[in-house]
Amino acid sequence: MWKKRKQAAPFRSTDSLIGRGGNLEGKVQCDTNLRIEGNFSGEIQCQGTVTIGEQGTAHSTIKAREIIIAGKVFGDVTADQRLTMTGTGQLHGSIMAGTLSIMEGSVLNGSIATAEQSAGLLSDVSAGAQVTEKAGKRRSKQQGKREAG
Repeated sequence: MWKKRKQAAPFRSTDSLIGRGGNLEGKVQCDTNLRIEGNFSGEIQCQGTVTIGEQGTAHSTIKAREIIIAGKVFGDVTADQRLTMTGTGQLHGSIMAGTLSIMEGSVLNGSIATAEQSAGLLSDVSAGAQVTEKAGKRRSKQQGKREAG
């Protein structure tokens, strides 16, 4: 008898694409996934996944939840969760990632840092390093005394 009104579908965000042959320069901030098949220069901050396709090139710093590199990236990347480099991927810059997957054939020129260790573990490690350093200094002093006397 009474017809219910259909509720409008909630807003769905769409993924972003920089297509093959496209050139973009600047700063990109997005809540969705981003795929680069063309050329990009600048800064990327993304809440989703950033994918650099096989034909894509990025001269930028990238910060995202997840990063997939199948093309070329020149700059530092930070993946909150996971960074994946495919066999065709090239990265010339540093990596900070929760987990890291580098496939055979990929090229990496830079440094790697994974998720931080807990504070308790870090203090234990640094305390151990201090003890080792002191022991090494003692040994070198003792050797110096033996040689002199």
